[in-house]
Amino acid sequence: MTPIQGFDAYSPLQIAERVETLSVAKAATPIVSLVMLGILAGAFIGLGSLLYVIVVSDPTLGFAASRLAGGAVFSLGLLLVVVAGAELFTGNNLLAMAWARGLLTTRDVLFNWSVVCAANFIGAFGLALLVFLSGHAEAGGGLIAKTYLGIADAKSSLPFWTAFIRGVLCNVLVCMAVWMTLAGRSVTDKMVAVLFPVTAFVAAGFEHSIANMYFFSLATLLRLDAGLPLDVSWLWSNLLPVIAGNVVGGSVLVALVYYVVYCRPTRI
Repeated sequence: MTPIQGFDAYSPLQIAERVETLSVAKAATPIVSLVMLGILAGAFIGLGSLLYVIVVSDPTLGFAASRLAGGAVFSLGLLLVVVAGAELFTGNNLLAMAWARGLLTTRDVLFNWSVVCAANFIGAFGLALLVFLSGHAEAGGGLIAKTYLGIADAKSSLPFWTAFIRGVLCNVLVCMAVWMTLAGRSVTDKMVAVLFPVTAFVAAGFEHSIANMYFFSLATLLRLDAGLPLDVSWLWSNLLPVIAGNVVGGSVLVALVYYVVYCRPTRI
């Protein structure tokens, strides 16, 4: 029986081919478009993070319930990226597959990652600034602000290798979510593909570098508003190991693994 048009998913082999094609297109994106799409992605992930904070700030929810619900609403960020269109550093770690195939140079990949990561930071900080100016953190009698500060303190106090490993685990799930969205043919398909992996990494407490850019940016603004000195030590105590972990998780444990499975040259 011929599958009904629109209801058949792409096979894993077809997904690998689509990832390679998409990676080459991403590497060829004009710089202005790349920066703007990167800024959008940083803001999109920040919006998901904002919803997450609202949920976990509710003291009436139990630990598991707040984590699962928070992870579900955080999914908004990645859904906006894959459906509305944006360039997300963690998802772009899949470019390693096209690099391994020889379709992209090392310079192509590193240039894309550097530009997109920096643009994501601008978008995440920009949203944090707007949220700060809106007075949103004062909601719930200041409970939202307290939650942001608590999240930032907890993340900045993580040992280097703990943050790194959590970054690895996070981006395995994020890149698997992006991978599976390429199997779908509809927005509903993509929603389902994003929901469960993203909920899993958030509920487990793994570390996403772009979300952390938003969390730390808003927490820093709140501290400055309270008259506390500027402290950006989180740039190297958290973001550095988390970014490194995200790269390993997405490019090595997802992109290069699937390259070996589906794309590497084989001898007859």
